[in-house]
Amino acid sequence: MTASLADLVRAELTEPVDARVNQMAAAIATEHLGAARAVLFYGSCLRERQLEGLMLDFYLIVSNYREAYGKRWLTLANQLIPPNVFPFTHNGLAAKYAVLSEADFLRLNGPETLSVSVWARFAQPSRLVWSADAAATENSIAAVARAAPTLLSAAAPTMDARGCDPLDLWQKAFALTYSAELRAERQNRSASVVETDPDRYRRFTGPTLAAAGIGELEAGRRVRLTPLSQKQRAQSKRLWARRRRTGKMLSVARLAKATGTYSGGIDYLAWKINRHAGTRIEIKPWQRRWPLVAALTLLPRLLRGGAIR
Repeated sequence: MTASLADLVRAELTEPVDARVNQMAAAIATEHLGAARAVLFYGSCLRERQLEGLMLDFYLIVSNYREAYGKRWLTLANQLIPPNVFPFTHNGLAAKYAVLSEADFLRLNGPETLSVSVWARFAQPSRLVWSADAAATENSIAAVARAAPTLLSAAAPTMDARGCDPLDLWQKAFALTYSAELRAERQNRSASVVETDPDRYRRFTGPTLAAAGIGELEAGRRVRLTPLSQKQRAQSKRLWARRRRTGKMLSVARLAKATGTYSGGIDYLAWKINRHAGTRIEIKPWQRRWPLVAALTLLPRLLRGGAIR
């Protein structure tokens, strides 16, 4: 019997990780004691054994923003432009963590949002590395299980109506999401995400198509999508244009917000762009004193040079 999508998500989220990751997750949760519900580990560091010198990526899920912070402005910032992002260090390892409420985590993994940032990330592998209780675990599984159907449903109208290879569908879907954010990534990033673990994406294809109700996997080899009208395809094209406009604006807004919530954010921004785009940006002292001005002045040059898209 084919596993359901919820079964696959549950199994993947509960796969073991390096004990230091669990320890860091618990330390992050302690920073927001009383509000913390779950901590998820995601990103390229999932595939790494050598964690020193890397920036680990986490999402902290909280009951609500008011309980998570002692400062009203942080609560408002998280409500208006989620998530807030903070740097963190523990036992010699560096990380950053984004904060979302349980309600926002569920919503932002679904099709009701124009922002692709959460569902694009959680359609990829992640791990639930800390949980407050059984209810928090189930809520996290339910939220993450929305991500992959949202991704493939959004991409399906752009695909060949006669069907496609499962990996082509995932690669096209991720390419669309990368185009909807300001990203410091090489152009082949969407392909490399899938090529890192093709068996995982083939295994998820059938259950995800079934959960989304957009097609089926024929004999485990080829995706057969539900036929769509030209009107539906045109609507999808307009929706992706809106996603791209919204995503770019949100990326700039989050960048501006991070200058107030993320200590050393301008240095992290330079590190990330250098790592992913192969640039050699060096941050000057004045840019550290005025990080918002520095980020906004760097942005046009990076766009022109293709370092971010």
